[in-house]
Amino acid sequence: MATTLHNLKRPEGSWHRKKRVGRGQGSGLGKTAGRGGKGQKARSGNMRFEGFEGGQSPLQRRLPKFGFISPNRTVYAVVNLSDLEGFDAGATVDVAALESRGLVKGRYDGVKVLGNGTLSKKLSVRAHKLSATAREAIEKAGGSVEELPLVAHKPESAAKAHSGKGVKQAKKS
Repeated sequence: MATTLHNLKRPEGSWHRKKRVGRGQGSGLGKTAGRGGKGQKARSGNMRFEGFEGGQSPLQRRLPKFGFISPNRTVYAVVNLSDLEGFDAGATVDVAALESRGLVKGRYDGVKVLGNGTLSKKLSVRAHKLSATAREAIEKAGGSVEELPLVAHKPESAAKAHSGKGVKQAKKS
């Protein structure tokens, strides 16, 4: 008989019933429920947590702490001069143009242009940061550079988020 969706069966011996413990003496696993009598292993919440090494100081506590990631860090999407070579001469290269070409993806606070590669076209580049070599190469090719201010969030969203906070409302009489 061919196996189709309506007559699927699991392979023989691939499954067994869950052991139900603590359900009376007749079950064979009543009273102490297979844990034996007394001791740490008989108690609830025993040694089941990750990294437990039988009372020995666990590895994650023996090793020194390291690293730090600032919660207020600024993340820049990096674009190289070699990536800008794909634009037509005289084009304006800004964040929107880079996103539409797929050169900038994901979450970032600003765009930084680095001087890796060569640029032979005259481009108008608008970015949040530029390296000295990138700026020099763009201007050498006859293009212009505009450095955009880095805005972490829109001013109106900040005003909306903090509107009315700390302001006492007048009591209605």
